Amino acid sequence: MRYPAVAGMFYPSNPHELIEMIEHCYMHRLGPKDMPSLGCYEKPIGLICPHAGYVYSGPIKAHSYYALSKRSDPMEETTVVILGPNHTGLGSGVSVMDDVWKTPLGEVEADKEFVNLLWRECEIIDLDETAHLNEHSIEVQLPFLQHLEMLNIIKFKIVPICMMFQDYETAVEVGYFIAKIAEELNRRVVIIASTDLSHYEPQEIANKKDMIVIRDILNMDEKQLYEDVVNYNISMCGYGPAIAMMRAMKELGYGEARLLAYATSGDVSGDYSAVVGYSSIIVE
Repeated sequence: MRYPAVAGMFYPSNPHELIEMIEHCYMHRLGPKDMPSLGCYEKPIGLICPHAGYVYSGPIKAHSYYALSKRSDPMEETTVVILGPNHTGLGSGVSVMDDVWKTPLGEVEADKEFVNLLWRECEIIDLDETAHLNEHSIEVQLPFLQHLEMLNIIKFKIVPICMMFQDYETAVEVGYFIAKIAEELNRRVVIIASTDLSHYEPQEIANKKDMIVIRDILNMDEKQLYEDVVNYNISMCGYGPAIAMMRAMKELGYGEARLLAYATSGDVSGDYSAVVGYSSIIVE
């Protein structure tokens, strides 16, 4: 069992308060201003989704899950691959785990067959829970998924992938094997890259840097994204997960990206002196 590490910090630990906050994010002035509703799963989708505290990133995050709701079907199970950066420095360079994850809204099972094939076939991925124990980037996505499940919009298991190594070659290899295993197992997949954008820059600078990486993602250009993050010193924490998601979607035969929403922490707090950027992007 992987117990919550950031409940009460990044999101409420009380389940009723957590549901209220998630619903508030959907209806927030920066959110989709509508509640999720049942759609139909037709093809794999990829999402770029922020992972900061819900107070700041939740309304932008809600755009991703609103889009997911329109492309989900609870009649069959979906495997949700969640790629997040490693902020703690613990554990293996790239790691998966097959334990149950617990949040205030209940338990989430891993797709053990997918996880075990992934780490056995991809040499760079280890089965290692240490990297996941205190990492928030994957955990904070789960309550939004569970909320959709409570609304009978999706039925899912997860494949959690924590990336300390985010070099281009590693990220591309991870993406390739995600697609390979999904096709081998004939899984209905959603691939979420959990990442914030610029960190603690003045609003104007953050906007400029964020538009560079957003452009690269919309162009589905993984190599350019990596080069721009390095060359422009962009403090996007999950560029590796984003590259892996983009490569996986291309390998699956889908590559049309669309920006759903963008804002910064300053747009929520009113303090524009040192902001963090957030975006929701869909690839299908």
